Amino acid sequence: MKNFDSWNIHKKHLEHIFSACVQYHEREIWWCSIGINLGHEQDGKNSLSERPVLVVKKFNPQIAWILPLSSKLKIGKYYYTVKSLQGSFTVILSQLRLISVKRFRRYMKKLSPHQFQIVKSKLIDILLK
Repeated sequence: MKNFDSWNIHKKHLEHIFSACVQYHEREIWWCSIGINLGHEQDGKNSLSERPVLVVKKFNPQIAWILPLSSKLKIGKYYYTVKSLQGSFTVILSQLRLISVKRFRRYMKKLSPHQFQIVKSKLIDILLK
């Protein structure tokens, strides 16, 4: 059973402690408190409901489009696997979200321009078809 009440308490805490804007850019991967969500939406893990996410589009200093990432390798048109020397992860293309950067917790790394272009192309294909 999902504990929505604990997530709501944590979300209120995020609203107050992260009033300053985080400096972030497109192509970056961040640990993000995405929360406890409904149904098959990707949930965050651990007590802070965190999950790594890829910044797809920066609209302004406070709002961005993100794609959640998974360490589980998934196959299909709604997934893209990124392979690197540090390991592999899957970008979940079907779960594009608009979020406040108040949810960003820790910077991880930056995706290569080549890999980012592939992710964007696959996302555009999904959105336009």
